[in-house]
Amino acid sequence: MSIDKKYRFTNAQLKPLALDLGNCYASDMITVEAFKVGFLYRQKPESENDSGWRFLTGFETDHYINNPDNFAQFDVNWIANCDPEILPLLNNPVGSAFGRDPSKGNIFVEIIDEIDDSNTKNNENKNNT
Repeated sequence: MSIDKKYRFTNAQLKPLALDLGNCYASDMITVEAFKVGFLYRQKPESENDSGWRFLTGFETDHYINNPDNFAQFDVNWIANCDPEILPLLNNPVGSAFGRDPSKGNIFVEIIDEIDDSNTKNNENKNNT
């Protein structure tokens, strides 16, 4: 966390919601500007303490995302305090992705990569012939 940014919480204000899950990366739109998490995905961890979780609002532009100053590393618990609605999703495996669906009351729904899904189906069809 950068000392130049005014984060929405101090460490002393955090509740123990998601302990011992490791670190993650999150957009300043969540940690500074107080937007809710709109999109989260879990990739292969980059280090021993990295959970692999990445948190975005869904409003970040390509220009915003390409500026590393707009992101910081946090304990997953910190982000859970920003948006406790992510709690039921945090035990999902690497490769998981979720986004809010406005047509379903803004709840999180799993995002399935259509390219990977179609490749899996193509491989299954080849194996069945």
